[in-house]
Amino acid sequence: MPPYADGAYGPQVWNAPPRALHLGLMNTTTPQLPDTVHTFDQLLSSTRRGARLARLLTAERLQAWRVPPAHTERIEQVVAELASNAALHGRVQGRDFRIGLALDTTTGILRAALTDARGDRLPWPQPNPDAESGRGLVLVAALADRWGTVPYPPSGKTVWAEFDLRRPAR
Repeated sequence: MPPYADGAYGPQVWNAPPRALHLGLMNTTTPQLPDTVHTFDQLLSSTRRGARLARLLTAERLQAWRVPPAHTERIEQVVAELASNAALHGRVQGRDFRIGLALDTTTGILRAALTDARGDRLPWPQPNPDAESGRGLVLVAALADRWGTVPYPPSGKTVWAEFDLRRPAR
């Protein structure tokens, strides 16, 4: 792992409760993740730099996990869009956003989850046709196999996207 991945918060170790990333990989009967699941979790500043770093860290993780190159570009694009939204629209002064990645090598499912501090700013399903921006989630819907949002109490939300790496890349 590159030295910048540790950040100001120290090394990131997977020991969060199940709701922390909304990855849906743990429950009360499975106290730890199976060996077939790789995870990455990092707090980043809610800035353009933090959003850029989210994409760079995702690229590094995908390479380390040997995700096929045919899939990496679309995963990186989705993470970049969700991180940009978290930094731009989900920003609360003094609060960071969190990126979580989980790859289940048994099922071939990779899940990216970005959690920000603004639970009141849910994604709009359809952009205004005349707007100059607002099409990022249309891109997310086109590139991800599944995506959605879940509340992150007390005041945040998690936007997640899943990719089936067993399918041919689009």
